[in-house]
Amino acid sequence: MTRAHRVAFLSTVVVTAYLLTFFNVLSVPLIDTETAEQLLPVLPWWLLVSFGSYSLWSIGLGLFTIRETPEAYNELLGEITLAKNDLRTKGVIVD
Repeated sequence: MTRAHRVAFLSTVVVTAYLLTFFNVLSVPLIDTETAEQLLPVLPWWLLVSFGSYSLWSIGLGLFTIRETPEAYNELLGEITLAKNDLRTKGVIVD
């Protein structure tokens, strides 16, 4: 099973379980019914915000530590130089 199939399967299972608990077909164990009714509607937004903050953090960390990997840093500078030269040949003022 490929990674895409695993992600699709797991996502389907999680979304189905969430919808069944949201529409009170299944009960949430160890949580009061009133508390579950207050938490379940905001759970997708909380997950979305958590994923967004994790994504921004990982991008920021990658940008912050790029100089610690000289090969990647030099490769990036080389790609920037190639892109600038390509744009100059097409008549675009880069600098």
